[in-house]
Amino acid sequence: MSAFNIMLSSINDVKEFVNIVNRYNFDVDLTSGRYVVDAKSIMGIFSLDLSKAIKVEVHSDNAEAFIEELKPFIQA
Repeated sequence: MSAFNIMLSSINDVKEFVNIVNRYNFDVDLTSGRYVVDAKSIMGIFSLDLSKAIKVEVHSDNAEAFIEELKPFIQA
């Protein structure tokens, strides 16, 4: 499992993020405060506070390509 923080600053960022996540067959969760949502759910993502960094938890040991695709969103 991998975990890192991302920022989704616009509606287009959310749409692009969901499109990337849906190409992979493992589970990805997003955590903001005490809320956890499925990263494949665009409605779930819009229920989070997008003004703050969101924690991503990838439930796979083989997610290098996935993480590489998410580089534009990852917070240092």
